Amino acid sequence: MVHFGNDWDDVLQGEFDKEYYQTLRRFLAEEYRTQTIYPPMYDIFNAFKKTAYKDVKVCIIGQDPYFRPGQAHGMCFSVKKGVAIPPSLRNIYKELESDLGIPPSKDGYLEKWAEQGVLLLNTVLTVREGQPLSHKDKGWEMFTDDVMYKLNEKDTPIVFLLWGSPAKKKAEIITSPIHLKLTAPHPSPMSASYGFFGCRHFSKANAFLIEKGLSPVDWNLND
Repeated sequence: MVHFGNDWDDVLQGEFDKEYYQTLRRFLAEEYRTQTIYPPMYDIFNAFKKTAYKDVKVCIIGQDPYFRPGQAHGMCFSVKKGVAIPPSLRNIYKELESDLGIPPSKDGYLEKWAEQGVLLLNTVLTVREGQPLSHKDKGWEMFTDDVMYKLNEKDTPIVFLLWGSPAKKKAEIITSPIHLKLTAPHPSPMSASYGFFGCRHFSKANAFLIEKGLSPVDWNLND
């Protein structure tokens, strides 16, 4: 049984008993037994463990986890300290510097964002080593859709940062007028130049939060 240790346990109660998730669980059990899968099994739900439902004020949505060794640890775009910063995250740091003048962090660990209410969510939560999108259409999209429905029901405003085509598909779920949806191409080197650079999502998110009477996110990861 999945246990988050916060209010997500109540919010997602019953989700893991649904038929689609049981099918997904059997698929994952076989994948972890026979393949190299990222993130490690016990890291899959770190985004939820780090950011309680009641605290979510920004939700960054990516695609699927990093597929190279030592990178993915259950929070989209984040890597642990000591791991080389992946190209997508380098581009996020470039946009952050351009937007808010914040110099790039020396590492790629985004826990400080998560602790401030930034839910770091992918549309698909696992991947085979070296095979991006290999766990697409196995059930994770149904799970993350349900997470989005739950977030949409929240009675406090959330900024949704939807980066890349899979993330943009989630936009139609967010129907409550109290929330803000911002979309952009994925920050990967293949697409960042087509509209991720210059999107200014970080300053726009903070401006919205301040307007709604919420504290802005301190995006600065430097100590």
